[in-house]
Amino acid sequence: MKPLFTVILSLFLCLPLLANNELQTVTDSVAAADTVTIQWHPDPNRATWLAVIVPGLGQIYNRSYWKLPIVYGAFMGCAYAISWNGGMYQDYKLAYRDILTDTELSTDPTRSYNAILPPGYTIETMGGRSQYTNTLNTRMNKYRRYRDISIAATFAVYVLSIIDAYVDAQLFDFDISPNLSLNVTPEFNYQIPQQRTTEIKLALTF
Repeated sequence: MKPLFTVILSLFLCLPLLANNELQTVTDSVAAADTVTIQWHPDPNRATWLAVIVPGLGQIYNRSYWKLPIVYGAFMGCAYAISWNGGMYQDYKLAYRDILTDTELSTDPTRSYNAILPPGYTIETMGGRSQYTNTLNTRMNKYRRYRDISIAATFAVYVLSIIDAYVDAQLFDFDISPNLSLNVTPEFNYQIPQQRTTEIKLALTF
C-alpha cells in the first residue's frame, strides 16, 4: 500500500504544475494569435491593383467594409445619370432629326416631335416650327452635355476609389488617436549680467 500511496501523492503534487503548464500554453497561443492579427498590414500595390480590376475590391482587401456603400452608391448614381441623360438626348435627337426631315408637320401624336411636347402644349404654343426646332436642338445639346459629364463623373469615381484604396493601405498603421498634450514650462535666463529674462516654452506632443 505504501508504494501506491506514494504514487497517488506524487500525482496530486504534479497536477498544479501540469495545470500551470497548460494555462501557459493557452496564453502563449492567444498571444501569438493576437500578434499575427496586429502585425497584418495591407500591401498598397496589391490594394491598388485589386481596385483597378474590380471597383471596391481594394476597400474589401483593406478591410474598410464601411466604404463599400459609398463606392457602389456613387457608381449607381452615375449609372442612373448616364442612363437618364442618354435617353433624353436620344429622344430630343430623334425629334430634332424628324422635324428637319418632314416637309410638313405631322399631326400624329406619336410622332417624335409631337410626343416630346409638354402636356397641353402644341408646336404653335412653343413659338412655331422654327422656334420649336431651335428648342429641340438646344435641349438635345444640353442632355448630350449632361450625359458626357455623367460619364466623366463615373471615371472620376473610379479613379478616386483606386486612390482611396492605395492611401488607405499606406496609412493603415497611422495613429489617429487624439493623444495630444501641451506642456507649458517657465524658464529663467541669466545669460545677460545684471539682467534677468523670463521665457515660456510650449511643447506640443503628437
